[in-house]
Amino acid sequence: QVQLVESGGGLVQAGGSLRLSCAAAGGTFSSYAMGWFRQAPGKEREFVARITWSLRRPLYADFVEGRFTISRDNAKNTVYLQMNSLKPEDTAVYYCAADRFNVNNDRRRLSEYDYWGQGTQVTVSS
Repeated sequence: QVQLVESGGGLVQAGGSLRLSCAAAGGTFSSYAMGWFRQAPGKEREFVARITWSLRRPLYADFVEGRFTISRDNAKNTVYLQMNSLKPEDTAVYYCAADRFNVNNDRRRLSEYDYWGQGTQVTVSS
């Protein structure tokens, strides 16, 4: 069982930056691929980014457009999401998730992830 706890959300103006963190406990962190998802009010949860243990070829949703960077520190059992040039449409609850299939495949469906955090709110004002 893996426990995930997100932090770093908050209120930021459009064009600003935030860095989200997700700390993992209770499992072998390096054996999991990690993902970030988000859910805006009234919308379905959607994929944002994914990174495997090997750090090769991080995967991003098209809407990221080079503004976000996912990274991980296996020594600290933590995955990060650096978000720059934020837009009001980025407003959502952001969730991290762990996938037992630590492969560099295109895995962006919610059902492919086994463990989830409780989420952190990101609000971008215009």
